[in-house]
Amino acid sequence: MNKRYDVYAQHCPTRMILDRVADKWTLLILNILVERPMRFNQLKRDVEGISQKVLSQTLKNLVRDGFVERTVFPTIPVTVEYASTQMGKTLAKPIAELTYWAEQNMDNVLLSQQKFDASANSTVEPL
Repeated sequence: MNKRYDVYAQHCPTRMILDRVADKWTLLILNILVERPMRFNQLKRDVEGISQKVLSQTLKNLVRDGFVERTVFPTIPVTVEYASTQMGKTLAKPIAELTYWAEQNMDNVLLSQQKFDASANSTVEPL
């Protein structure tokens, strides 16, 4: 399929994918799964702060989009494992670069936010 997509076009489906992969939970989950397959509860422990509902929905979306595969093992109780697909692995480098950038620039972002908040709090009387 060689269909051309335009992310700037209002109804282009690439926007849905950008929305999905730009989500903080998606980024964190994909970043972990590119390293190794994991079970649901291990992911929940490793991605601090994510609720069970959000993790479940995010994994479902990632499986649907082809970024993650879900494997059910016939054990008692049933074991389910999630792993990055080949397509999911193509996002590993951009995600790693983005998370590295965020960690390296967080101090500057916080400083900018403090400056903005301080100037927004100082009231200026209209002339």
